[in-house]
Amino acid sequence: MAAQRIKSILVAVFSFFLLVFSPIVQAQDPAHEAGHENATAAHGAEEEKLDPAKIIMDHIKDAHEFHFFTVGDFHATIPLPVILYSPTKGWSMFSASRFEHGHATYNGYKITDGDISAEDGSKVYDFSLTKNVVQMFIALTLLVLLMTGIARKYKNGLGVTTAPTGWQNAIEPVITFVRDDVAKPNLGQKWQKYLPYLLTVFFFILINNIFGLIPGSANVTGNTAFTAVMGIISAIVILASTNGHFWKHILWPPGVPFLVKLILIPVELAGVLIIKPAALIIRLFANMVAGHIIILSFISLIFIFGAMNKGAGWGFSPVSILFTVFIYFIEILVAFIQAFIFTNLTAVFIGQAFEGEHEHEHHDDEKHHGAIPA
Repeated sequence: MAAQRIKSILVAVFSFFLLVFSPIVQAQDPAHEAGHENATAAHGAEEEKLDPAKIIMDHIKDAHEFHFFTVGDFHATIPLPVILYSPTKGWSMFSASRFEHGHATYNGYKITDGDISAEDGSKVYDFSLTKNVVQMFIALTLLVLLMTGIARKYKNGLGVTTAPTGWQNAIEPVITFVRDDVAKPNLGQKWQKYLPYLLTVFFFILINNIFGLIPGSANVTGNTAFTAVMGIISAIVILASTNGHFWKHILWPPGVPFLVKLILIPVELAGVLIIKPAALIIRLFANMVAGHIIILSFISLIFIFGAMNKGAGWGFSPVSILFTVFIYFIEILVAFIQAFIFTNLTAVFIGQAFEGEHEHEHHDDEKHHGAIPA
């Protein structure tokens, strides 16, 4: 019922603005528009068409500078170091500001839509510190400082013999949540062995998710390179946790007809080597990118309506801002949820890797306590 009401409200709002402002758009004087176009052409400047898709993609993809806003010819940016290697020119290091936001070339290099290339078409290897890389280092540094500071407090007895203080109050419930609701249920007796890795994954993804919500920052977790590395590392941990019992069921499933095994074995191998890592990689990437696209789409609606008519742009602004703030708060929740899902799925896959071993240990314990006669 709530979803139907929200849909009805959205339809009503959009219908209202279309009914109010469409006559204004249609009532524009063609002669006036033609005169305006002629005046613009006379001054040699052609009005640039609004391209919301390009604007959105420019904001969510990687770049060689942090861009905050533009007013006229002024660009509020923080240029980053450019590090290039060319077989013909060797190494080159300079600031991204040399490109003047894509309007200039430097040392035989040019930048087009964020990609640096050589003017002569030769091969270029880009090792630059892009905004995704810089922000990831910042997030990592902050995470290390935060966690080491909290660990130092516990080492000195704060939070052990006394009540936790400062960031301990915020971090301790999260750690106990990951321990009690992720590690212990999925990993059994081996939860202590994998808990440091699970906590590192959870907090590293979480802090990058939250950083990505700051205006002008990079959407690190919405980058396939980042999620791919995280997924590959988890896949390595999962494969390192396997045992003979696991591979026996993968390579030769028991109790299955021979012809079915010929089909099932490739499927099981693909599940272990491709599907499980891909599930971790794509889920995090898609959810974080989708949230940013939705937020930017609501903001772009202001300029889309404004391109039709200034009154429509100003009139739709409160509605667009309202929905943007609403989605923004949802994205804060999604930042925590996606960090939890990635960590929980990793724990589930690790637990499945030594599931047979766990059952064998449980069977031995029962025999040792006399539950099953030897």
